Amino acid sequence: MDELPHYNGWLYGSLWLLCILIAYLVRKDPEAPVPYTVDAPEQIAEGWKGEVLDELTLKVSGSSLIQCYAPATGESLGRINPSSAASVDRAVAKASEAQFQWSKTSFEERRKVLKTMLKFILDNQETIARVACLDSGKTMVDAGLGEILVTAEKLRWVIKHGEESLKSERRPGNLLMMYKWHEVIWEPLGVVAACVSWNYPFHNLISPVIASIFAGNAILVKGSENTAWSSSYFTSIATSALVACGHSPDIVQSVICWPNVAEHLTSHPGISHITFIGSRPVAHHVAASAAKALTPVCVELGGKDPAIVLDDISKSDFNRVSSILMRGVFQSAGQNCIGIERVIALPNVYTRFLEKLTPLIQSLRPGSILNASPDDEPIDVGACISDVNFSNLERLIQDAVSQGARLVCGGKRYIHPKYPKGHYFAPTLIADVTRDMAIAQTELFAPVFCLMKANDVDDAIAIANSTPYALGASVYGSSSKDLERVVASVKAGMVAVNDFGVTYMVQLPFGGVKGSGYGRFAGKEGLRSLCNQKAITRDRWPSLVKTSIPPPMDLPLKGKGAAKRAWEMAVGINWVGYGGLKGKIRGIKGLMGVGGEEEKDKRV
Repeated sequence: MDELPHYNGWLYGSLWLLCILIAYLVRKDPEAPVPYTVDAPEQIAEGWKGEVLDELTLKVSGSSLIQCYAPATGESLGRINPSSAASVDRAVAKASEAQFQWSKTSFEERRKVLKTMLKFILDNQETIARVACLDSGKTMVDAGLGEILVTAEKLRWVIKHGEESLKSERRPGNLLMMYKWHEVIWEPLGVVAACVSWNYPFHNLISPVIASIFAGNAILVKGSENTAWSSSYFTSIATSALVACGHSPDIVQSVICWPNVAEHLTSHPGISHITFIGSRPVAHHVAASAAKALTPVCVELGGKDPAIVLDDISKSDFNRVSSILMRGVFQSAGQNCIGIERVIALPNVYTRFLEKLTPLIQSLRPGSILNASPDDEPIDVGACISDVNFSNLERLIQDAVSQGARLVCGGKRYIHPKYPKGHYFAPTLIADVTRDMAIAQTELFAPVFCLMKANDVDDAIAIANSTPYALGASVYGSSSKDLERVVASVKAGMVAVNDFGVTYMVQLPFGGVKGSGYGRFAGKEGLRSLCNQKAITRDRWPSLVKTSIPPPMDLPLKGKGAAKRAWEMAVGINWVGYGGLKGKIRGIKGLMGVGGEEEKDKRV
């Protein structure tokens, strides 16, 4: 009986702890995602058929309207009235007003919006993928990987690491400033803009939105005219998440316009930063336009990415690497900024790859997800966004053949039997390509596998570095020494070892050098580039020590010889701050007026 009070105390204590645990588990998560809906476009409904256009052009004759159509089939998706300069001004004004309140939100509130968006994307993967496929011509698998997977990863990374990336940082000081704290903080810039390309209409639009709003900015996103139809739906995914969480949808503005109005946007004084994804010729115009308002620009201009395959690749890795190369070249019909544009193989694996890849590429099936029945053959390669570049592609391939390259298969536009109006280029394999051929120097953005032979590792590196581009690269092999030699020597903003394009999958900074652009998005660097980096110094012991000007240096200088005394004090301060031990002693003497003339010519 003596142990009963002790037993009861233990029981009551355990029950109390259990109640606390249950309350903790069932508590309302302040960052929990909020359910919301967005009406999907009617064109993705099963059985939908659109009018097949006679002429596939974006510009509607006699008007400024944009004609939207499915590049895989030529079916009309409708027409869009593009933004004017005045509507851009209104969008900037609305975004600026909304940003004032948004900038005051906590990281917790911003994470809630991103978690809400992530939940919607995961719940609506098929709808999002079908909209992207309809507007860009890609396959569902291409959309699953290139649109949804990378967007989900971007959201996950920012949700988990965004706050720590933008937290204020203490910075080290020095002896002379030891009585101060030194800090860098990251403040929102205000209203930023992103001019994005058509090849990933969902991800390229949503990715800058994610980073910008988490940094506390509002954003104008200018989608491409080529994928204008899907921009409204994709933007609604972001604005509806904001509304569901109690914030203004004006924080995100969508702009679709022709180039003459785009210049008004890129030179707008209300824009604090521009992210541009596109071609080099257009980038020159964007940079020049932005310079009018001294607006900083992050520029990503595509690449001619090499994949270097070393001779020591193991037998067990051969098939794995072959599959990676196939996906790397033909993902989104080759319309991929970091797609593999050149496969550079060393002699012992070159012929093996040619034999392995030839039947694979020959068997690739172009097609569309539109109007496809369950009995149709699988689709391996989707449509290209346009046929404007097809004649040039055919010329580049024929030019290479005339200089000794071998066209193994493809090499020309493909007329699809079911979709004759679609923009298809036949999956192509061209071998024996050399670095001096135009096809090896030009970004193709097409389903073309260029196989090049290198004599050794040094030659492979030289071939890889021979183009004006330097965005991404990959290398495959077994020798750590050779792999690291390639990593260190290849000119690129990103390098994957025994893999392809995965730096983005962990949100490392994305961008290139040389003709591939400058600046970085993704990761900590991308978030911080959307902020004002404000440097601050504060008194460490404000009641004890503060900066004061020593009397001999106080302006105006007083009395004869004042300039000399002030100079000697400055010299002494420099010795104390930056000299070695003897130098510091000399500096202290100088500050105390000891040592004078005999010390002035010494060097420590």
